Amino acid sequence: MSNPGSGAIITTNPDPPIDLTENYSLRTPTTLGLTWSQAPFIGGAVIDDYRVSIAVLGGTFSVLESGLLTPDYKAVGLTSGVIYQFKVQSRNSYDYSSYSETITLLCAFKPEAPAAPVTSR
Repeated sequence: MSNPGSGAIITTNPDPPIDLTENYSLRTPTTLGLTWSQAPFIGGAVIDDYRVSIAVLGGTFSVLESGLLTPDYKAVGLTSGVIYQFKVQSRNSYDYSSYSETITLLCAFKPEAPAAPVTSR
């Protein structure tokens, strides 16, 4: 046991990231963008990185990317018309947080309006 004021730093798991949302500006027919915020409680140590997990709606989650240094991610190479679910974890020197809330997104893109019709005789 440490004596009070001995300089001991106790670390634990950080809280999960919050405010997981879509970054719509990154959306294409096969790309979805995510952004999130660091939780107020980080477990007594700085957040080292983040890990994003993905699942097709109703499927099993798997790690899509880890070692992310910023609270955002661009998921590329997705299948247009498929509904995906994402969740994120943060990691400090102690370990990973639990998962954030899950966000569910349809990988699709509203196409541009077609050009005005031209008539000819």
